[in-house]
Amino acid sequence: MDRGMVVTNQEECKGCGLCVEACPPRVLRLSAGLNRYGYHPAEYSGSGCTGCGICYYACPEPGGITVERLVKVA
Repeated sequence: MDRGMVVTNQEECKGCGLCVEACPPRVLRLSAGLNRYGYHPAEYSGSGCTGCGICYYACPEPGGITVERLVKVA
């Protein structure tokens, strides 16, 4: 079960790959497509995020990544 979700700002990402390397569950990758600046932005695979936030801290671009923690509702 996913405990989090990564939202990447495709237009702000410079494709450095630091978040991809820092992600413990390996759920981030560089996109095959290009953004308007000609970079391959990071993207979330869609499942497996633990919500740890390490990718957020590894990203040098302000506003490049947002990590949302999923809360279990009883």
